[in-house]
Amino acid sequence: MSVAERIAVKAVRMTNEVVSMAVLIVILLLLAYGCYAIWDLGKVYHAADSMRYSTYKPAADNPLSFQELQAINPEVFAWLTVYGTHIDYPVVQGKNNLKYINTNALGKYALTGAIFLDTHNSLDFTDFNSIVYGHHMDKDTMFGEISSFADPAYFQAREYGTLYFNGQDHGLVFFAFLNADAYDTAVFRPGIRGQEQQQAYLDMLLGKAVNVRSEVSVGIGDRIVMLSTCSSASTNGRAILVGKLTDETYGDPFYSTQTAKLSQLSGIDRLPETWSGMSFVGKVGTLVLPFVLIVMASILAFERRAYARRRRESKGQQRR
Repeated sequence: MSVAERIAVKAVRMTNEVVSMAVLIVILLLLAYGCYAIWDLGKVYHAADSMRYSTYKPAADNPLSFQELQAINPEVFAWLTVYGTHIDYPVVQGKNNLKYINTNALGKYALTGAIFLDTHNSLDFTDFNSIVYGHHMDKDTMFGEISSFADPAYFQAREYGTLYFNGQDHGLVFFAFLNADAYDTAVFRPGIRGQEQQQAYLDMLLGKAVNVRSEVSVGIGDRIVMLSTCSSASTNGRAILVGKLTDETYGDPFYSTQTAKLSQLSGIDRLPETWSGMSFVGKVGTLVLPFVLIVMASILAFERRAYARRRRESKGQQRR
């Protein structure tokens, strides 16, 4: 073998090793991205999980728990629970409607935001209509389950909730669900005044509703609470669950010791849900690429052995 041929062979071998190493580095980077995606998604959903705030939930046997949360963030003033869902969160009100889009109930920056009352509404819910906002998130967090009320069976099965404020519980009776545009000022008008305007507003809501609980009597003498979140139905879509506030409270028909335990467990381990919420690239990085990595490592090892064998053969020919 001539000198030129030996140089060409060595150049080809070095090129193969460089390409193999580059592919390996890319695979390792994708694998690292997949692991990061799992960690990051898990962190986001954990931050939004209602179980994170459960120790602060006001209860007769622990009246100081809610006050402890208020000491951390004085803008916390209420607690919202929707029976049959994971909606069980503190409610805040900021000086504007932007603060709690990316600030949680503890007053810290968070993509999950918080459940917050429109800044134009009264904290004691004395307005005719009060609007409460929350992010639409997957995995039964924040207001992610509001859109489920579009299903008639789901809506009919979940009629009640509670709203705690001013030191006592109040009942919520949900009587309508509707879809609206985020820029529909006819819908998003908190604190409507005047009997005629209030009646017109109520008629408008019922006219837009896709699900209505007709047996529930609602009039302008009632106080309406609207739970609003983003909807996938349209670009600026909003899903709104509408209930009326009552002095009477209602028992939770979904509560049992077993479901309470399962709820606690779900707050601890959400890995399966985290996986389902991952992007395609994240899933590839965590599931497929480890096998590709093994294959590439085997190929590299085989090439190294082949290269070593060829070198030994080349040296043997040179000696001869």
